[in-house]
Amino acid sequence: MELQKNDHSLRPEFRYPVRKIIVAIAVSGCALGAHIFGIVPVAEAASLVISPETTYRKCFGGDRFACVVDGDTLWIEGAKIRIADIDAPEISEPKCSTELALGNRATDRLIELVNQGSFKLRAWPGRDEDRYGRKLRVLIRDGRSLGDILVSEGLARTWNGRRQPWCWRRPV
Repeated sequence: MELQKNDHSLRPEFRYPVRKIIVAIAVSGCALGAHIFGIVPVAEAASLVISPETTYRKCFGGDRFACVVDGDTLWIEGAKIRIADIDAPEISEPKCSTELALGNRATDRLIELVNQGSFKLRAWPGRDEDRYGRKLRVLIRDGRSLGDILVSEGLARTWNGRRQPWCWRRPV
């Protein structure tokens, strides 16, 4: 059997490691580039600045990239975020008309707030997700929580670890 100079079957142990090395370098380069240029998935960000270039609106249909679900839930860059420091009234399954009306006002106000400029997302200490898989984050602008603004305007409550009713029975 004569061997030709181009016969790579002689040294497969050299051919395969070269491919693995090239793949490893490419993956490392992508990771380094993502780190250098700040390309981090929103869901994994402990503290990330969200640009004012995105316009948020109320969520409708299947488009869930940048929209507001209700007064304490929104989608940012395709990640579902629960504003961790507040509890806002429900609009999807309200228990009474008062809760629905207040929930709609909270939703509209949150849309206004997130569209007023850039803000930071900060992770909730000790817990990354809630039981529904939403990322728990606090939205911060100029050192103040956007949730605190909703609370100060009577559109949400400070989160105390559990939901409180938004509907009260009037005494007879």
